[in-house]
Amino acid sequence: DNWAFLYAQRLALKQELPLHVCFCLVPKFLEATIRHYRFMLRGLQEVAEECAELNISFHLLLGYAKDVLPTFVVERGVGGLVTDFNPLRLPRQWVEDVREQLPEDVPFAQVDAHNIVPCWVASPKQEYSARTIRSKIHAQLPEFLTEFPPVVRHPYPPSCPAEPIAWEACYSSLQVDHTVNEVEWATPGTAAGLAVLKSFIAERLKSFSTHRNDPNKAALSNLSPWLHFGQVSTQRAILEVQKHQRKYKESVDAFVEEAVVRRELAENFCYYNENYDSVQGASDWAQTTLKLHAKDKRPYLYNLQELEQGTTHDPLWNAAQLQMVREGKMHGFLRMYWAKKILEWTRSPEEALQFAIYLNDRYELDGRDPNGYVGKLQDGGTGANTLSLCLAGCLWSICGIHDQGWAERAIFGKIRYMNYAGCKRKFDVDQFERRYAPTQ
Repeated sequence: DNWAFLYAQRLALKQELPLHVCFCLVPKFLEATIRHYRFMLRGLQEVAEECAELNISFHLLLGYAKDVLPTFVVERGVGGLVTDFNPLRLPRQWVEDVREQLPEDVPFAQVDAHNIVPCWVASPKQEYSARTIRSKIHAQLPEFLTEFPPVVRHPYPPSCPAEPIAWEACYSSLQVDHTVNEVEWATPGTAAGLAVLKSFIAERLKSFSTHRNDPNKAALSNLSPWLHFGQVSTQRAILEVQKHQRKYKESVDAFVEEAVVRRELAENFCYYNENYDSVQGASDWAQTTLKLHAKDKRPYLYNLQELEQGTTHDPLWNAAQLQMVREGKMHGFLRMYWAKKILEWTRSPEEALQFAIYLNDRYELDGRDPNGYVGKLQDGGTGANTLSLCLAGCLWSICGIHDQGWAERAIFGKIRYMNYAGCKRKFDVDQFERRYAPTQ
């Protein structure tokens, strides 16, 4: 279920050439820890096994692509290179670095297998909100939201086999924090991810439209770790969920809105706005209002360590933080509350955003992702009480990206406000706090 891979195989079949799959394992990536690398590497072991069954060589190259891939291309006499797309700054730089070092006679293609409607096709510019991108995406879904053609067993074997991969030895090449433990609830790999998709459709899809904003209810897909690491395709998830349109229309429509429109809106922002992870990326009105209230007195001030350990005065915030630390996933509704309180309890909007991104990228399995930076919001009306969303990003919560100005108040200015009392009206806060109470 990967259009870049399918395109590469099509080129190889047309030229009657062998097909190689390479993954360049970088020693570090943003705030990723061993939690993220183990999830990724265990998924790649499954990919390597699938490739072997398909007569396709899988290579795990240790190091940055610019340092290891051009050499591989020359040594193996590779005739063409195909890569996937990621709108974030570092992966885009990797692609540019490789492009500059490839031999001139080796064509290099990039395929957006990451989105359903390719990012640069969906819109040629940064979109203001979901309202402005929705019709553009829906107009192109008939062309792009199609079933995948099959991957075939490759008929042209490589002239020399791939080096055996010493998977455990790969970990010694990493320069990442080993203190953030793996999570128990999420098994890496495509097979496990597809099983989660199946369970979502069978057990939780029916209540997705009504209960996905209640952190105590099992109504979410929980697919984000597998989607983030490319172990399950968003397109596959949509194709399977849409088969139940007649039975669960509201839930299917809500899932498509969040997994396609809101997700691709975040990709659009990161692709067209180079300041996607800073206050400078916010709209003029948001930057102005945050600046006007930057010196407002904060009711509480916490440093990064206090936030990371979940030792604030707010038991709901602490519970949400501890859920993220323990499980690598915080409920979507609480991500909004969590990030907005960081704005309220830190010295400046810049510090709030820095802390929120650090914590999100360090603990969330789906961190270091456009949705974590920008987020997506599905608003069924005009007030916060009608709010529903899959994943609240840091810039939406703190800088009002893809949102509007609200009634002005201290600290927040015109940024949308959330408080503890509002959460108590939405769901049983006490129940959630008990579930994620600090361990003694």
